[in-house]
Amino acid sequence: MSEQKAKKKDVTITINEAWCKGCVICVELCPESVLEMRSGKAKVAHLDQCTACGLCELRCPDFAIVVVDNSKVDQSSE
Repeated sequence: MSEQKAKKKDVTITINEAWCKGCVICVELCPESVLEMRSGKAKVAHLDQCTACGLCELRCPDFAIVVVDNSKVDQSSE
């Protein structure tokens, strides 16, 4: 599983590479061109451009992508 954290925004995108079937839906739907295909799998290419819209996660038919907007995560439970 690959996980990357945004430098400018507090966003984390996790892609479960074992579940990704390389359908390209997430790459084509991303309005900010954050994802790209490498070796037949979706990869995070430009995380700093991510707006955490969640389209990639919502439309992934294999549930291989998780987008977390860390600014919305409840920090009080830690």
